Amino acid sequence: MTGVLVAPVAALARALAEGKITSRKLVEEALARIADANGEGGRAFTKVHAQAALLAAEASDRLRKEGVVPSPLAGLPVSIKDLFDITGDVTTAGSTIFSDRSPAAADAVAVARLRAAGAVVIGRTNMTEFAFSGIGINPHYGTPANPYDRAARRIPGGSSSGAAVSVSDGMAAFALGTDTGGSARIPAALCGITGFKPTTIRIPRDGAFPLSTTLDSVGPLAPTVACCATIFQVLAGEGPRPLSPAVLSGMRLGVPKNHMLENLDSEVSEAFQSALQRLSRRGAKVVDIAVAEFDAAAKANIGGGISPPEAYAVHRRWIERERDIDPRVLERILRGASVSAADYIDLLANRTQLMKRFARTNSEVDALIMPTVPRIAPRIEELERDPESFRLANGAMLRNTSLINFLDGCALSLPIQPPRTAPVGLMVVGFAGEDERVLSTGLAIEAALAYQGPVLVDTR
Repeated sequence: MTGVLVAPVAALARALAEGKITSRKLVEEALARIADANGEGGRAFTKVHAQAALLAAEASDRLRKEGVVPSPLAGLPVSIKDLFDITGDVTTAGSTIFSDRSPAAADAVAVARLRAAGAVVIGRTNMTEFAFSGIGINPHYGTPANPYDRAARRIPGGSSSGAAVSVSDGMAAFALGTDTGGSARIPAALCGITGFKPTTIRIPRDGAFPLSTTLDSVGPLAPTVACCATIFQVLAGEGPRPLSPAVLSGMRLGVPKNHMLENLDSEVSEAFQSALQRLSRRGAKVVDIAVAEFDAAAKANIGGGISPPEAYAVHRRWIERERDIDPRVLERILRGASVSAADYIDLLANRTQLMKRFARTNSEVDALIMPTVPRIAPRIEELERDPESFRLANGAMLRNTSLINFLDGCALSLPIQPPRTAPVGLMVVGFAGEDERVLSTGLAIEAALAYQGPVLVDTR
């Protein structure tokens, strides 16, 4: 990556407050990057709300002059994953089969809360069709390339592919995404930014097209942990309030020695071990632990897990007659047709028991940490060409993150790679309802590792 640092939300809010920049200028710069023929805007976005965004930015600037600043997000351009309803838009979920549907009559709750906070919606971002893979390939709208080693055109991660690239390339200050098995954390890790998967119930999913009604979560992708904390509070319907970093000295950070550390790329292993050493030097107590629930959850999901039958329930009305669907996605949806009601009910019951065991009362650590994904981003062309390579890569991308959704945990991915190397994510994991604990721990880890944020690829 080369270029200038993408500014965190707090820095942009401060610049706006001090009159050093206007919302209109921020939006103009973002739109210029989206429109850049040498950039990824044409693949990162499925629709750009250029005129509406400029008008909203001008309105934000006028309100600011009158002292009306509803939140730290006021005036900042945000991209919206193409799963969310936006008034007047057709929600296509990264597909072409919904293009003749009626436009949404109202914003999704998450979108409405961002607008009420003063954020400027700049457009809809591309994604894996129906959000059903961790790779980010989309044969209908193109696949935005990872900001790292862009000439090699590596995958952005999925399913919130365009969301991550919109942030990494400065086409939005932050992005609204979803996370069913890692769809926010995986692209954040691969693109060198931060992504947060909250406890499922913390942010309403009303107006978001479902993949799995059990596992879907709504969450932000942004430059830093502090950005994600601010955005999370708005999305959760809470007033913005400062969130202090946890005290790192003496903090017990559990590293699962089972499942999560298997078959790591050398770049991932080296970055993770370096991060552990630096955290230890700052006083954290890094302890190896075995998390039995991870092994049990992985075993429970061998047959495909909860998502295929729930996705099939959503899509069965048209899936048999519609064949203009990414075959990689179609295969996973159709897998749900063969799951019996009894097996599905047993799987949910098994999940409930494992969720009860995966709880604070059963843990002696303050948080769990592990690599977000075991691999660095492979090349798009390789996975488009070879179905088996795609299958293996998709399984690897989802391996660590999906278990957290299955256990109803909350988790944050933050970048830990050395400068000018492939992005690597560190996942901070907490139990259900521990969103603030995870974010506070992430703030402490981010400060200790002194990561400076994603670097904007300057193609102009």
